[in-house]
Amino acid sequence: MIGNELSFAENDRIVPGAKWDELVPEDAGWSTSHLASLTQDLADGRSTSLMIIDAGRIVFQWGDVACKSSVASVRKSLINILYGIFIAEGRINPNDTLADLEIDDVTPLTAMEKTATVLDLLKARSGVYLPSIYDTDKGRPPRGSHQPGTHWFYNNWDFNVLGTILERQTGHTVFEAFASRVAVPLSMQDFIKEDGHFHHGPESRHPVYKVRMSTRDLARVGLLYLRGGRWGETQLVPEKWVQESTQPHSEIGEGKGYGYLWVTAAPNAPGDSISTDVPMFYASGFGGQYIIVLPALDLVVVHKSARVDHGVNHARMGEIIRQALAAAPDRRRS
Repeated sequence: MIGNELSFAENDRIVPGAKWDELVPEDAGWSTSHLASLTQDLADGRSTSLMIIDAGRIVFQWGDVACKSSVASVRKSLINILYGIFIAEGRINPNDTLADLEIDDVTPLTAMEKTATVLDLLKARSGVYLPSIYDTDKGRPPRGSHQPGTHWFYNNWDFNVLGTILERQTGHTVFEAFASRVAVPLSMQDFIKEDGHFHHGPESRHPVYKVRMSTRDLARVGLLYLRGGRWGETQLVPEKWVQESTQPHSEIGEGKGYGYLWVTAAPNAPGDSISTDVPMFYASGFGGQYIIVLPALDLVVVHKSARVDHGVNHARMGEIIRQALAAAPDRRRS
């Protein structure tokens, strides 16, 4: 009865300690028959685990939620947390340009490219279209075709350089900072800094920061952002930063948007196959790595697939999320 009796305001203080608390699904208004169907459907070999967090507690979990595997591009939403913290502390200035920060690459940047700001990189609007490690060159605009800040392109160059900037400005790698500033205060059960490593290549000076995490630790990230950066009584990340990060600063197609390293979807967005009838924001990575946050329902859904070569694509994730929500009670925020 806990899930039904507490108000949303009271729920906002519920976070896990060393371990997650669990709800009895039927007591919280969930359909056990629908959840049983979801369990059967997940056992097709493509998914590794799924967790549904209702009002800060586990209402459903399936698979090995402690298994640590690559989060792929979810890494980009994870570094967003660190930027929110370090910008608030004045250790990173979002308006600094690449010239200010002395950022360059194997192929030297032009004067125009060096005018891109940290905020442009967070929005994937740098206008720097150079080769990157783990290149996203499909559809990459010609170099110099767009001034910084004017055009959105999902650009691994931007994301990798953010890792370089963070380390230079703070003296800590992404993994060291995430372990101490996020994993410890969130009481993550599995993550340690050795779960991250850099992948270097000849294309660029700026390496990819690769991360392995468990489903149950990623769920804490989703809950942190569902709660506006607050963890219990502590404002870990500024609420304004979370709000700005999860708003669409770029419209990227039929109801789908891009914030600061988070994707947004309007209700029933025709351009996003995982959208539902309520707004959402999410982190996604190749092969089926997802943190999906539905504020109107006070829910977080996390999916992982360790079998990236035979994992879950976006359309399949849409099927899973709709099955999950078919089991859920309708407790929408007004």
